[in-house]
Amino acid sequence: MNQLITDRERDAVYKTIYSRRDIRQEFKAAPIPDDVLARILDAAHHAPSVGYMQPWDFIVIKDDEIKKAIKSEFEKANKEAAAKISGKRKEKYESLKLEGITESPINICVTCDRNRTGNFVIGKTHIPDMDIYSTVCAIHTIWLAARSENIGVGWVSIIDNDKIQDILKIPKDIIPIAYLCVGYVTQFSDKPDLEKAGWLSRTPIQSVIHENHWNKN
Repeated sequence: MNQLITDRERDAVYKTIYSRRDIRQEFKAAPIPDDVLARILDAAHHAPSVGYMQPWDFIVIKDDEIKKAIKSEFEKANKEAAAKISGKRKEKYESLKLEGITESPINICVTCDRNRTGNFVIGKTHIPDMDIYSTVCAIHTIWLAARSENIGVGWVSIIDNDKIQDILKIPKDIIPIAYLCVGYVTQFSDKPDLEKAGWLSRTPIQSVIHENHWNKN
């Protein structure tokens, strides 16, 4: 089988990367077909993982009551986050839409089993968090695979992981890494929401590239 990527396929990959967005407020109620969701999750299951340990699990949430319980915990955490800032910065923060938990047809919780393949994992002996980093690779793969299906994804990180664990009945030795809102959207913005809102701007690429060693002034 020829594994070389054509120019057209390469361009599609880059388009997917550059047009990916963290979606919070453009979700449509339309359901995601089972075969489409299966493609996205299978792509995530093919993400790179150190030592081939594949430490992830995917909890697909469609139940409205579970979503409401998760959103309630988000709202508590969001108030706590807002209390850490003041003035116009706080006003700006409180104006931002930072989740689409109940609006999105599907939520996905991605977890990490740190003991999936036993005590010895190739590549994890000196950097023990490589299982978590591998799980994040699966999360990013979900994001890109979903974007290629014209499906949006939003990562809800303003929440207490212990609450997610309790609500979703996740065993205590399994770590929730990401809670994602997933669904078709009305549009993909030309810029990230936080950039459009004036919260932050994209860092110039030249300022984050070093040659041979760390060389920032």
